[in-house]
Amino acid sequence: MAEPDLPALTGEQKRWAFAAAALFLLAVGFLGFALNTGVMQVFAVGWVALMIFGFVGAGRVAKGDFAHPLFKAQVMLHVIAVGLLVAVIVRAFK
Repeated sequence: MAEPDLPALTGEQKRWAFAAAALFLLAVGFLGFALNTGVMQVFAVGWVALMIFGFVGAGRVAKGDFAHPLFKAQVMLHVIAVGLLVAVIVRAFK
């Protein structure tokens, strides 16, 4: 049985999905750095785990709509995590 084609994503949905993917790749990259250097390992593992559970849960509640307010809140939560990470790094080298 053939599956029906999914509707095309809107521009807003594409932007929020791209932001989520970029943040996830940043978190995975930081996880690799943390495991390699031994610095902030607990934060890195917890951040990736929080992203997985948060994005999957938000996606289920939003029924796949990347422009849903809950999905947007998840993205912004991780933008704040990036800001805190940058603040810690700046403070460490100051």
